[in-house]
Amino acid sequence: MKKASIGTKASVKTTMVLPYQTPRLRDHYVIGKKLGQGQFGTTYLCTEKSTGKLYACKSIPKRKLLCKEDYEDVWREIQIMHHLSEHPNVVRIQGTYEDSVFVHLVMELCAGGELFDRIIQKGHYSEREAVKLIKTIVGVVEACHSLGVMHRDLKPENFLFDSPGEDAQMKATDFGLSMFYKPGQYFCDVVGSPYYVAPEVLCKYYGPEVDVWSAGVILYILLSGVPPFWAENEAGIFKQILHGKLDFDSEPWPSISESAKDLVKQMLERDPKKRISAHEVLCHPWIVDEEVAPDKPLDSAVLSRLKHFSAMNKLKKMALHVIAERLSEEEIGGLKELFKMIDTDNSGTITFEELKEGLKRVGSDLMESEIRSLMEAADIDNSGTIDYVEFLAATLHLNKIEREENLVAAFSYFDKDGSGYITIDELQQACQEFGLGDVHLDETLKEVDQDNDGRIDYGEFVAMMKKGDGVVGRSRTMKGNLNFNLADAFGVNEKS
Repeated sequence: MKKASIGTKASVKTTMVLPYQTPRLRDHYVIGKKLGQGQFGTTYLCTEKSTGKLYACKSIPKRKLLCKEDYEDVWREIQIMHHLSEHPNVVRIQGTYEDSVFVHLVMELCAGGELFDRIIQKGHYSEREAVKLIKTIVGVVEACHSLGVMHRDLKPENFLFDSPGEDAQMKATDFGLSMFYKPGQYFCDVVGSPYYVAPEVLCKYYGPEVDVWSAGVILYILLSGVPPFWAENEAGIFKQILHGKLDFDSEPWPSISESAKDLVKQMLERDPKKRISAHEVLCHPWIVDEEVAPDKPLDSAVLSRLKHFSAMNKLKKMALHVIAERLSEEEIGGLKELFKMIDTDNSGTITFEELKEGLKRVGSDLMESEIRSLMEAADIDNSGTIDYVEFLAATLHLNKIEREENLVAAFSYFDKDGSGYITIDELQQACQEFGLGDVHLDETLKEVDQDNDGRIDYGEFVAMMKKGDGVVGRSRTMKGNLNFNLADAFGVNEKS
């Protein structure tokens, strides 16, 4: 069952993966024992010198990167890991290092081993245990698709547990074959792993539905302990994937519920247009175990982040703009792809019509007035369109906002005289720099200034930035404030 991924490319010489110089890995980390070996890289245990914290380091030897596309694949993998880093079931990337011989990806350590090994150990799972695992796997798929990412190599080897215990959290890893995609875009390169590859990949015409197929294969294995399509060699496996019949007669299938079988059938539907979506999997009765499943998809990542942004005060919006401008290319690569997906005429700005169409494509059914309110909230300089940096500011995730160096840089931008405080005059000056004109900032200052001394210190600024809904301090009843009312209307809260 443990097979290498498939796919070949032509060779071209190039030298660097990252578009910038990095410090030396060994100046910051001590490299320890080998944890695992993949197709391209080797993963080692490593210890951060400054904190003593343990991480995993995936070291990719450049001699294995045979062509320009291989270099691009590694760079894309780094960007996608940053793009998905908010998700609790995705392995978080800590840092990236490059020297003349290796590219190193330092990631959170998952010390509980692979799902693959647990399946081998267990044979197969009970339905209740299988529900828990497949819910996590398909939750990751839904999050990927919501952010315009297709994984393309889902398999039990690519899910790790964060600890050896039974209650360990499972996390997706290895985004080496993942791609950014736009709705309606199709791919033709044959990649993936033999047992898990979808039939349309073998036919060289496919989209993100392939991830649901692969998750369906994993579900079949979780319940029965064997893959649904099996043969002695790759050609035989592919023939089975294209034409083979699902076996629900052998043990233990007779004792498995009809509801579980129904979900497996819908995930392993050969026609991708008829195949169940990731969200529909999560709403399936076998998964939700409730009489009524949710009747509409969760907000797409873009929409939920725009809603959050609309609920913020002017200072926080400007601060996010400052942070967005200083983020590295690898941290914002995924958001750049999302921006390009919505900016259909490639003008470098998003119009109201483009935002409306973009949200519609990801399943939103907002009214025009609601979309216009989101548009106005994101359009910081009131130009009538959302430019690239405004889009970044509005769609950044909290884990980027809360990083200490970003908070310090943003605070320093407003604290013009370096006094350690932001005054009303400095806020007004910043508003003029952002082209906001004459803005009434008394409410904002009152809201953030928790000790009521008429200015904002660093602690108060950080408290505001870390507050999920933009409403902080005493002023929790800002009746006339459009942003606060929007938050109410959309049900934005700190946890979502």
